[in-house]
Parts: sequence; C-alpha cells; structure tokens
Amino acid sequence: MFAARSAFRAAAPMKQQFRRYATEPTAPETKSNGSSMLLYVAGAVGVAGAGYYFMGSSTPAGVAKKAEDKVKEAASKVSDSVPGVGVKKALTGGDQGFVSLKLDDVEIVNHNTKRLRFKLPEEDMVSGLAVASCVLTKFKPNDAEKPVIRPYTPISDEDAKGHMDLLVKKYPNGPMSGHLHDMVPGQRLDIKGPLPKYPWSANKHNHIGLIAGGTGITPMFQLCRAIFNNPEDKTKVTLVFGNVGEEDVLLKKELAELENTYPQRFRAFYVLDNPPKEWTGAKGYINKDLLKTVLPEPKTDNIKLFVCGPPGMMKSISGDKKSPRDQGELVGILKDLGYTSEQVYKF
Repeated sequence: MFAARSAFRAAAPMKQQFRRYATEPTAPETKSNGSSMLLYVAGAVGVAGAGYYFMGSSTPAGVAKKAEDKVKEAASKVSDSVPGVGVKKALTGGDQGFVSLKLDDVEIVNHNTKRLRFKLPEEDMVSGLAVASCVLTKFKPNDAEKPVIRPYTPISDEDAKGHMDLLVKKYPNGPMSGHLHDMVPGQRLDIKGPLPKYPWSANKHNHIGLIAGGTGITPMFQLCRAIFNNPEDKTKVTLVFGNVGEEDVLLKKELAELENTYPQRFRAFYVLDNPPKEWTGAKGYINKDLLKTVLPEPKTDNIKLFVCGPPGMMKSISGDKKSPRDQGELVGILKDLGYTSEQVYKF
C-alpha cells in the first residue's frame, strides 16, 4: 500500500439545503483503496480509542473501571485471532507488542489540549494504521503496581512519514492525560496498535453522519481524512460537533478547510453549551431537532451514523456500547428519530 516502510506490520486483511444536502445521491461504490487492512505493531496487537474513546480519566471511579475493562476485552478480542500475542502480559506490565517512541514536538492547542508528535523508529516509516483504528498508550507511575493504559486515535495521516500525532485533552485527575501533558521533547512513550474499529473502504456508504463531543472528534476526523484524501471516494459527510465553549472546538481549522474545499460533500454544524454573545450557531446540547434537520433521513439508502463522545452525550443520543464486541441496544434520540441499530456505530 505504501512505498515507505511501516512501523506497524501487516498481519491479515479484514473481512470483506439541510435535508436536500442530506439526501442527495452520490457516486456508486468503487474498489477499496486498501485502507481497511488490519495492521499490528511489531507483529503484535494493540488497543485504541477515540482520544480517548472511553473517557475514563474524566469520569468517576466506576466509569473509569468500566473503561479499563473495555480496553482489556478489546485487547483479548483482537489477540484471539493472532497466534503468539501475549496481550495479557502487555496489559499487566510486560513489553511485548509495545514500541517506545520518542516525543519530538509539543504544540499547545488550547487551554487544556496539546498536540504531541512522536517520531517513528525510522524517518521513512509510516504508521500504517487502518481506518478506523487507534493506538494504545502505556506508562507506569512510580508508585503504581500496574501501568496506566489508555487508547487514543492519531490525528496525523496514516501515510505520514516519520511521525505520528496524538491530540490529548487533559482531564482532572486523569493519570494518562496528565502524564502526556507533562512530557517534554526527548522523552519516550510506549505505544502499540491498532485496535480495528469500523473498517472503511471507498464509497462504503453514500452518506455518513458524524456526531461527536469533545475529543470524540478524533475518530471522526480519521474517517474524514480517509474519505477526502481518496479521489475515488465520493461519500458525503455531515458532522455535528458539540463542545462547552468555542475555545474547546478541536481541529476547527482542519474541518473548515474540508468544508471550504468540498462544500457539496462536507457540512459541519457546531453546538456550544456556553457560546459567546456573537455566536450564531446552535446553543446548548446536541438535540433531536438539530439532528432531525441535518442528518440523512433514516429511510435513505445506504447511510451510516457514527457517535463518539462523553458518557452523558452517548446516553442521550444513542446509548453507550456494552463492550468492544457488543454495540449494545440503540436508545435515545437516534432511536426516537427512527434509525436502526444497523445504521449506527458507536465508537
């Protein structure tokens, strides 16, 4: 797939006008560009998330424990199909499958978020991550018996040479996010991956709706990159992105560039809980009226909705998934609007 070397080795292929805008047809399906291949770091398996998917470090202890359980179950699921992978050892402090990557650069994005760039082992390497998939990060606090493990979705292109970028929001009492924010260039972090999520191929769906909150934007951005970097992919994309304030809207510049470049295929709608006086967009929380207005109708052919955000948002819009293997029952706003569980994927 790539001319450059990949830091994550291939193991095996995967199995094969608001409303007017939302329902206009798109091009027929074309052959995949191969981005749905399942890849592994150092021949082993990783676990990942939506930067991070389970929001463990921003929630009470019970929810954080549930997040940790999800990470471990995901690792077990992937490792079952790969002979010789010691996932249990990796999750309890072993080094198998992890690659030590050096932090090369840190960029302050806003008051609580940084972009961290990690160098790959060689300059001509690419991460080789599949879309959609993520990486697992690990570090062991000095006074802890077990390492802290958290999943993140890289925001750099999968074929970017020599580096991989993580977008990290610092959460109160978050051990991993706090550790990452304290890192300085030259220090190292153990990373492995990926955990495959929803395998994407060009024109897999005519139109997708992305509903994100906070750092839940990272898997959505990964999908957008795959779609709009591929000239054969004609998928339409509608994004609904909720945040507390305008300063919390992550990747806004990149999203605006997509909207300006592909105005007939990409639309973004922002919702702020605490907007400035001059704000002209939606206010409060993502609600039924907005989603009914901007998303493709449930009866539209070949659509898919993706949801990722903090637990409160997930509960309101779709319900959370039970585990990496079980998407759980579809509830909330999307069910009320008439969407089926087959039309919704929960990151």
